Amino acid sequence: MTVITRFAPSPTGYLHLGHAASALFSAKQAGPDGRFLLRIEDIDQTRCRPEYLDAIYEDLAWLGFEWDVPVRVQSDHFADYQAVLDRLSDMELLYPCFCTRKDIQAEIARIGNAPHGPDGALYPGTCRQCSPTERKDRIAAGESYALRLDMAAAIKQVGKELAWFDRASGKQIATPEIFGDVVLARKDTPTSYHISVTHDDDLQGITLVTRGEDLFFASHLHRLLQELLGYDVPEYHHHGLLTGPDGKRFAKRDKSRTLRSMREEGLSPADVIKLADQF
Repeated sequence: MTVITRFAPSPTGYLHLGHAASALFSAKQAGPDGRFLLRIEDIDQTRCRPEYLDAIYEDLAWLGFEWDVPVRVQSDHFADYQAVLDRLSDMELLYPCFCTRKDIQAEIARIGNAPHGPDGALYPGTCRQCSPTERKDRIAAGESYALRLDMAAAIKQVGKELAWFDRASGKQIATPEIFGDVVLARKDTPTSYHISVTHDDDLQGITLVTRGEDLFFASHLHRLLQELLGYDVPEYHHHGLLTGPDGKRFAKRDKSRTLRSMREEGLSPADVIKLADQF
């Protein structure tokens, strides 16, 4: 089977050495007979900038990467993700949540000893109890809301154990309940990473998802979404994160380690590839 991988940066800053390492890892996994795709994950329109998008193409081309065209730019496909949300809504697996962060924190404090997941304390399910009439009236009144997945209902609908294979860790049993009733869309961002990446990986025929180990837990949720939506299940390989001398992972705020700054310092593509080639 032809291996199809993807590198999917967000244009919220300049690419840094960690991005180069991740792209190189993905391309290597595809191998000479596979396909390496570039995808732009720019659903957060409040943070993404055109200059950073241009820089992604420029920096990757400078390093010698080649990718299939056209590149899938997620902000061009919000209608696709809305269709996914509509499918989940038709399954009665979504509900609007009108709680503010302050509301949620207050409820968690009131409950005490709230269960925690990868992203912190789990949402206590306040708005899950709202009646259809109340939900309709509050939306009609213009209240802001997010769309949450009714996790218990989703797991019940699947009705079986879910698993995936990770090349670094072996067979994994999915436990999506660790996320609780996770947000799948917001008013200012009409989709989420979970929806868009799961949909696009299936649409583009990705057979091997390569990404950092910081996103390992997200795969539990993505496996549930794949099952609900009838998507194919790719293999995964969650690689380690490149860190600096201080032990901290590279971030877009670390200007000295951006590919642009390294190029301006006189480093060659071969120099940067050597630094990035640590996986």
